[in-house]
Amino acid sequence: MSKKQNITEVMENWEQLSEKSVQKLMPAKGARLLGRILIAVLILFIIILMLPWRQTIPGRGTVTALRPQDRPQTVQNQIGGRIERWAVSEGQEVKKGDTILVLSETSQSYFDPELPERLNEQLTAKRGSEVAAVQKIEAGNAQIAALTNGLRFQLSAAENKVRQAKNYVDIDSADLVAVQNFYDISQVRLKRYEAGYKTGLFSLTDIESRRLKLQEDKAKVISQQNKLNNSKQNLINARIDLDNIRAKYQETLAKAQSDLGSAISGRASVQGEIAKLRNDIANISIRRNLYVVRAPQSGFVVKTLKAGLGENIKEGESIATLQPKSPQVAAEIYVSAMDVPLILDTSDVRLQFEGWPSIQFSGWPSVAVGTFAGKVFSIDKVSSSGGKYRLLIKQANPVPTKDEPWPPQLRQGSGVYGRVILRSVPVWYEIWRQLNGFPPSLEKEPDTGSKDKEKEKKS
Repeated sequence: MSKKQNITEVMENWEQLSEKSVQKLMPAKGARLLGRILIAVLILFIIILMLPWRQTIPGRGTVTALRPQDRPQTVQNQIGGRIERWAVSEGQEVKKGDTILVLSETSQSYFDPELPERLNEQLTAKRGSEVAAVQKIEAGNAQIAALTNGLRFQLSAAENKVRQAKNYVDIDSADLVAVQNFYDISQVRLKRYEAGYKTGLFSLTDIESRRLKLQEDKAKVISQQNKLNNSKQNLINARIDLDNIRAKYQETLAKAQSDLGSAISGRASVQGEIAKLRNDIANISIRRNLYVVRAPQSGFVVKTLKAGLGENIKEGESIATLQPKSPQVAAEIYVSAMDVPLILDTSDVRLQFEGWPSIQFSGWPSVAVGTFAGKVFSIDKVSSSGGKYRLLIKQANPVPTKDEPWPPQLRQGSGVYGRVILRSVPVWYEIWRQLNGFPPSLEKEPDTGSKDKEKEKKS
């Protein structure tokens, strides 16, 4: 009986415990609420995936100047010397032409304080030599002209003598022919008289007279031949005299021309020495102006690269670093080579400068806080040492109404972080692209040469 009672009590207690546990369990409507929350989160996640996402290309770099003349430069001395006096200190503002450093001479060639006067005296002497050379040239020209005139008269006389000797030769030749004819006739007559003497027609006296006449005619022929030979010899001598006159003239003329050439060469040499002296005088005048190293443009002396007084410096050494005043500030950032083809020469850029607090939203640049607007100015044609390409970013002009101009306190060399703005895509596409390592997509093909074309049109 007791066992049955115990079993009955246990059953009653179990039913009570079951009722209590059911009361403590979550009601059925709680599960439905959790399901609704999960569905709402899923819908919200899908909506977020469909939201537009602005693609960007990130890049880091530094602040620089848009124009090369606005970037920090080193001031160099053009001549070697010894430091005598510093006229500036680091951080000091200077204007264009202000004295930075004063040097003194260290080259022995320029120690003489009256060196320009000495060179001017040498220049005056060389100019006198030039005048003498000019006079010698004029005298040589006059001598050549006189020789030419003298030769003309001497050649005329010699040519006349040649013609005269030739005429004598012609006359003597004609006389020789005539005398030779008389001699031939005398020989014929003698033969005829000798034949007549044998027949008794002529006497011995006639034959002897003809023989005597023949001897006289032969003597005339010999005399005329000698005369003709003398005439021919005179003709040869006249021609030799003519050739001698020409040869002597050529020799004299060659000597005169040689003297004239020497005078011209001397004048050219003197003119070269004069030009060298004038160059030396001008160089000394310019060199003495270079003892003072001046600021090439207005700016601030950032750092002096040489120290002390009495220190020798070589020509072309850097003595100080100068930061130009009021530079046109720009930003240079470096981007991956994979992203360079996607950047347009008119792409917008959002910049975040170090030292200015900002909140950067990669996909929603319009809600970024503390960033500044910029425009792509140029893209390097070759990559840098790290394999990345440099973008030069200038300030947007005009500045968008919702943005502020770049801070005037920006200093060159400070860090900058930028994002090049591309097209809008859904969030899911951007997640898929990032997971697969694909480059951003494009709205249109980049026109890399548009700026060059615009510059060519303007020019």
